[in-house]
Order: sequence, then structure tokens, then C-alpha cells
Amino acid sequence: MSTTMTIRLEDEVRDRLDQLAEATQRSKSFLAAEAIRAFVETNEWQIREIRAALQEADAGDFASDKDVAALARKWKVNAG
Repeated sequence: MSTTMTIRLEDEVRDRLDQLAEATQRSKSFLAAEAIRAFVETNEWQIREIRAALQEADAGDFASDKDVAALARKWKVNAG
């Protein structure tokens, strides 16, 4: 099932969407729906991860000073 939604776009974004639709032979509606779907999925993932991290923090589940130091040494060696 799908629904219709009206959005306002800046002229420049609308023009770029027109060009992209033509180049990809997709409708502007398809491209907009795909962009919104990807945006929603990304933000849902971020919110889930933030909530999980907050639960870990509330439970006191932190890396030890030793763990952090080991990670810092690893990145210093790999960065050079």
C-alpha cells in the first residue's frame, strides 16, 4: 500500500531531481520515495544504537582505562 504526500522543494533541488530522474529513467516520485526510505532507515538505526548505548551507560558498562589505552596504542601504531 502507498499514500500520496505533497512536499515543498527548493527550485534548485527540484531541478536536480528532474535531471536525476531523466538520467536514471526513474520517476521523481520513485526517487523521492527511495530517498525518504533510506533517510528513515538510517535515522531509525541511529536511534536504536543511541538507546542501546544509553542502556549500557546506565548499567555502568564502560570500557576500562586499560581497554581504552590498548585501543589508543593500536590506532597510533596503525596510523603511522
